[in-house]
Amino acid sequence: MSRQRDLGYSPAWRSFTKVVLPPLIKSLMRRDWQGHRHFPRQGGMLVAANHLSYADWPAMSLFVHEARRYPVFLIKAPAFDVKVIGPFLRLLGQLPVRRGEADAALVLKEGERALAAGECVVIYPEGTATRDPAGWPMAARTGVARLALATGVPVIPVAQWGAQEILPYGGTRPQLVPRKTVRMLAGAPVDLTAFEAKPLTREVLRAATTAIMADITALLSELRGEQPPAVPYDPAAARRATRAQAAEDEATPT
Repeated sequence: MSRQRDLGYSPAWRSFTKVVLPPLIKSLMRRDWQGHRHFPRQGGMLVAANHLSYADWPAMSLFVHEARRYPVFLIKAPAFDVKVIGPFLRLLGQLPVRRGEADAALVLKEGERALAAGECVVIYPEGTATRDPAGWPMAARTGVARLALATGVPVIPVAQWGAQEILPYGGTRPQLVPRKTVRMLAGAPVDLTAFEAKPLTREVLRAATTAIMADITALLSELRGEQPPAVPYDPAAARRATRAQAAEDEATPT
């Protein structure tokens, strides 16, 4: 079996992106980045970050490159079926998240394999760009905790702010002139010792996820110089409240 097949990606294409991608991204944004010292120099690791915009990934790619690691993103599986984009993602060794799997552990199996192989895996725990009206991290999925606790790798929390000014969520035209400043701050590994050796129950995964998101939110609070909301925005709860209000309005005599 060839080395390329063993690795599951093209080393040549990875090398190409290491040379071409950083200067291209630098030309598109100003940077105020701190915390690279917290990145382990080798071995499997998770980077857990808040998600604001589709412009996040190039900024995060460069941030990780500058920490002397190669970024491997967990990406929704349907993207790998798109012509041109899908094969390119595979060449770079990016990882599909198969949310259609009945077994939650199978959804993240590619991530576990990559971490075992010493990769730097980037995950946005919220699963999509935040819907919080003020841009704070919202309630997250538990996949980040499952990966961390199943593999034992360090979780480096990263907060970012500014990518949404380049490309607001839902937008299609990036605002590149004048160049916007993207700020990033990485923190020390999240302390998950309280959850070690425990069964991966729903309660354990939720508590570990809460700990990870608390660290990300604290870093973002430091970046923004503002206090976050006491309770993270929950889109599901917001939808339920909207439906309940609509039902109440419909039942109220006019």
